[in-house]
Amino acid sequence: MKIRLALLLTVIFSVASIAPSFGAGERFALVIGNAKYPDAEAPLKEPINDARDVAEELKRDGFNVDIGENLTGDGMRRAFDRLYGKVKPGSVALIFFSGFGVQSNRQSYMIPVDAQIWTEADVRRDGFSLEMVLGEINSRGAGVKIALVDASRRNPFERRFRSFSAGLAPVIAPNGTLVMYSAALSSVISDNGSDRSLFVRELLKEIRTPDLMAEETLNRTRVGVTRASRQEQVPWISSSLAEDFSFVPGGAGPRPSSPPPPVTPAPPPSPPVAAAPPPPPPAPTPAPIPPPAPGAQVAIAPTPPPAGSPPPPPVAPKQIEVAPTPPAPPAKPADGNNAVAALADDPTIKSLNDKLRENPDDGPALYRRGQVYASKGFYDLGVFPDVKFNVFTTWLHPSGVGAGFNFRFVDSFKECDNDNCNDPTNLRRDVSKYATGDVFVTYNLKTSQGTTSITAGMNNVVNVQPVIIYNGAALNTDESAYDFLGRQFYIRLGQLF
Repeated sequence: MKIRLALLLTVIFSVASIAPSFGAGERFALVIGNAKYPDAEAPLKEPINDARDVAEELKRDGFNVDIGENLTGDGMRRAFDRLYGKVKPGSVALIFFSGFGVQSNRQSYMIPVDAQIWTEADVRRDGFSLEMVLGEINSRGAGVKIALVDASRRNPFERRFRSFSAGLAPVIAPNGTLVMYSAALSSVISDNGSDRSLFVRELLKEIRTPDLMAEETLNRTRVGVTRASRQEQVPWISSSLAEDFSFVPGGAGPRPSSPPPPVTPAPPPSPPVAAAPPPPPPAPTPAPIPPPAPGAQVAIAPTPPPAGSPPPPPVAPKQIEVAPTPPAPPAKPADGNNAVAALADDPTIKSLNDKLRENPDDGPALYRRGQVYASKGFYDLGVFPDVKFNVFTTWLHPSGVGAGFNFRFVDSFKECDNDNCNDPTNLRRDVSKYATGDVFVTYNLKTSQGTTSITAGMNNVVNVQPVIIYNGAALNTDESAYDFLGRQFYIRLGQLF
């Protein structure tokens, strides 16, 4: 008997020593879905639904989940700080981000919805480096670090400072890290037009497989996405996991939605009895119940179980689903002064107006408020100069030599809240004049094959930055947009047949 007990204890201890490698320590997850970028033509359809689906699945898998939707820079910073504060030595930390991502200096940045990106340096200022986030989690002692990033999308920012979409960059992550992008390195994909992405759909299908190691889960996801997209979308994976980890450990049984109730220890066995007790007397027959009156409500008591039989399992209360009230249709943009009243309760506008009351010259706050105006369709609140013109002249000699000059001018004006400078309580800003010019020289050579032209020129000769109209930030798009790049020299070769 002692030998059998010793063997049993050995088996129990050996199983207990293996189980933590599959489930690891405490599980923490931060799930972010950013869809409403004011600089984009329309909100993204997938991130919010994907983030909610991933958060629900991770909760069923035992994760302590913090979810954020349409987070600003401050909101993302607070969310990451909360995650850092939860991480403990040996725990599991997971990040899921769906939205826009941009790479800069060989690092991938997750972009908040209020990012003000006009140059590559702005990416590093307003974005959140995936490498830095993983490094901070690692410094807190997390044993398993997982990052799932669905941000390889064409975004409205890169076109302002580079001529192509660069996608995301490889991650140099600490040991014990598993990273997956929804697309290959340096590539971008377009949303499929549905409310949920192919990447998350395949990911959730594989996560639900019990006792499947995390690396194999992501590998199966990559195969599923590649096949379903006919190799147009091939996710990228990087792994340096030093221990086994499974989203749904096989020995864990069904995934509980709440912690299981404590197990009551069985009572000790009773001593043997010499004779069996006499059987209990039969239960008295209940008196007949008269039929209820028509329309009366009668509560019927459940039939008690027979004596001596084990009590039946408790019946879970029936849940009644109530359909939510459909949301009211969005209000149409108001005109004139009605637009101000329509935006009075907007939390973002309130926050920005508070900043501007403290500092009327806060350029980023003015610019951000202009973005919000444009995103909500209140273009009438934008303010533009009364005088703006271009003067272009070209001289061409019969020998084929030519030259030209282009002069651009924007007059000074006063930018006021709500396009109303008569109200002294409205915030106002003096916008200075803006003038610059372009020059070029050309030579045209006529041959029997046609005319060959060689042109050399310089844009933005005086190297000035164009004026940003804060209240009409989304409408600063004309030929002067190239002036943000500064003075530029170019050579152009043309052939006319």
